[in-house]
Amino acid sequence: MQKKLMLKKGAEVEIRPLTVADLDMSLEFFRELPEEDREYLRVDVTNKEIVENRIRSINQHKIIRLIAIANGKIVADGSLESESHTWKEHIAELRMIVARPYQRMGLGTLMSRELFALAASKNVEEIMVKFAKPQAGIEDTFKKLGFRQEAVLHNYVTDIKGKKHDLILMRCELESLWQKLEHFIAEADWQRSR
Repeated sequence: MQKKLMLKKGAEVEIRPLTVADLDMSLEFFRELPEEDREYLRVDVTNKEIVENRIRSINQHKIIRLIAIANGKIVADGSLESESHTWKEHIAELRMIVARPYQRMGLGTLMSRELFALAASKNVEEIMVKFAKPQAGIEDTFKKLGFRQEAVLHNYVTDIKGKKHDLILMRCELESLWQKLEHFIAEADWQRSR
């Protein structure tokens, strides 16, 4: 799977699976993110060994990992992760990060659409997201897509500075999510073609 897509403001990106050959480019992407964008990530993605393990884990687990490339650089990284042969294999967890210059251009939505299409082909029924509570904008975005809050785990995660935060879990049925996402994309395409 490899697609070239046009974003708002005429920017073009290529969306494709992450491969082992992308290690240096992936590491560069994460190291160039401002600290506040990395503050709530689960692992230190500026560490080469951790980024290598992330890439290697694609073949070892039920993970779909896509990147968006513009001008020879990764500008977004997204994944859907699920557990094989467990009672949760019908649920996949979405993770996504978009470089600041490419935020609010529809890239996150387009990458999500590609991930959800791949999830549907793997018989995933529900999508889950987890994030630290200070990321209120994320919660609003997912509510608009039809996600509902399932749980709040108080003081469950620590940020890169060691401060504890609540962890919010939200989920949505893939079929419902797919319909809302297609509506948003169709509306954005119409706005772009005016």
